[in-house]
Amino acid sequence: MRQDVEKLGEKGSVQTVSDGFARNYLIPKGFAVLATPGELRMVEENRIVQDRKLAKQEQAQRSVSDKINGMRLTFTARAGTQGRLYGSVTAGDIAERLSAAAGAEVDRRKVILEDPIRSLGEHKVVVHLVGRLRPEIVVVVESDGVVEDEDAASTEANGEAETASGSEASNVSDANIEPAEAAAEA
Repeated sequence: MRQDVEKLGEKGSVQTVSDGFARNYLIPKGFAVLATPGELRMVEENRIVQDRKLAKQEQAQRSVSDKINGMRLTFTARAGTQGRLYGSVTAGDIAERLSAAAGAEVDRRKVILEDPIRSLGEHKVVVHLVGRLRPEIVVVVESDGVVEDEDAASTEANGEAETASGSEASNVSDANIEPAEAAAEA
């Protein structure tokens, strides 16, 4: 395989596929080549080079991994009474804090989150640095102290809108009554 193909194989792997699939799709698109002895030898050499490069990268990132493994990051966010955040804590937020704490750049794409964190509490997050280095951290999301009832907040907002429109109507009706009373008294 020259490139990763979903549900088939990764780049550099040797796969057995039907002749038609290889001849009509994989080879013309440049996804694969025939597994000749020369190609197999080149794949093995490339794999050895990639393994060495990965080992060097792991060695360079090991100190960062040791620093952030088991780290607890605390975020403060606005939340409702049921513990649901009004915003979310994203991989970018976590990577920013990790970079500051570790003293080395941590890319947001290396922070593995299926979905952004949208609830209070502790959440375990894996950081895929390189190769087998996958330190685990704990992200703690706390309320900022202002706990709002979600239903009450929406009812309150609706009530304020009704009060504002109702007070305008009463001001208009009061304005109409005053001149009539003034005319009757005169």
